Amino acid sequence: MQQLDGIVSRARAAFSAAGDAASLENAKARFLGKQGELTAQQSALKNLAPEQRKEWGAKFNAAKQQIEQALEARRAEIADAKLAARLAEEALDVTLPGRGRGRGGIHPVIRTWQRVEQIWRSIGFEVADGPEIETDWYNFTALNNPENHPARSMQDTFYVDLKDQDGLPLVLRTHTSPMQVRYARTHQPPIKAIALGRTYRVDSDATHSPMFHQVEGLWIDEHISFADLKSVYTDFLRRFFEMDDLELRFRPSFFPFTEPSAEIDMAFKGSWLEISGAGQVHPSVVRNFGLDPERYIGFAFGSGLERLTMLRYGIDDLRLFFDGDLRFLEQF
Repeated sequence: MQQLDGIVSRARAAFSAAGDAASLENAKARFLGKQGELTAQQSALKNLAPEQRKEWGAKFNAAKQQIEQALEARRAEIADAKLAARLAEEALDVTLPGRGRGRGGIHPVIRTWQRVEQIWRSIGFEVADGPEIETDWYNFTALNNPENHPARSMQDTFYVDLKDQDGLPLVLRTHTSPMQVRYARTHQPPIKAIALGRTYRVDSDATHSPMFHQVEGLWIDEHISFADLKSVYTDFLRRFFEMDDLELRFRPSFFPFTEPSAEIDMAFKGSWLEISGAGQVHPSVVRNFGLDPERYIGFAFGSGLERLTMLRYGIDDLRLFFDGDLRFLEQF
């Protein structure tokens, strides 16, 4: 009995003296390991009479339990001390002033988007929104761009690995013009709508990007003429650039979905700069709207939001919009 009491006392002293987890495990092996002091006492049980073996066994188990309890208690103390040291090392002074997050800003292209939308809404145009992944019919055929039409050559580009109900591959829309058809087929004249959004074409240099933004406008009614187009678009540009004396010219051009068609140029620093494509909606397109081209007529136009942004803020390289350079973006 005295031997067991001595082992328990020495074990407690050794555990208390252990300053870290490794030292504590070494002390454990000294008493509870295969060659430990307490383990050695267990071998003496086999030499005792049955009555003594029962008594000695109970005392042995009690001693082992005391040593294990002392071991666990010291483990908890060491763990608590380690945690306290770590917390002290990583302590935060909650009385210090907080670090405020920097406030973000609106991207210049989105700023233009919002300005364009506000101007057109103010003259009665609704805003239409639709998918960026389009069917061949909406993106090309419905806009008088049949298969193998030469006008497709610069736009037959980004396709996805999915097909429409006719078995044709789906395409990332190359312009916002499909929204003309989608909106007109679900609304009755008079139709006044603009569609803004991302578009995609394989084109990349200082003035072009594979992804860019467009605003598309459509006005369909029984008596809408080129004069209405000239009037509302001139008013839009003068309000956008805040220039009451801004000059425009309409230059004959070709687009499959309008007839007649025109490029719209604006006077800029002593020269003419193309700003938009426009024209009277082609009768075939009006028919694809689900309307009678003998009764309804109207115009459509399309402008690049990046182009408008570059002119408004004096930016000379389109790629600056997409580089993510804070030195550029923070100016806005």
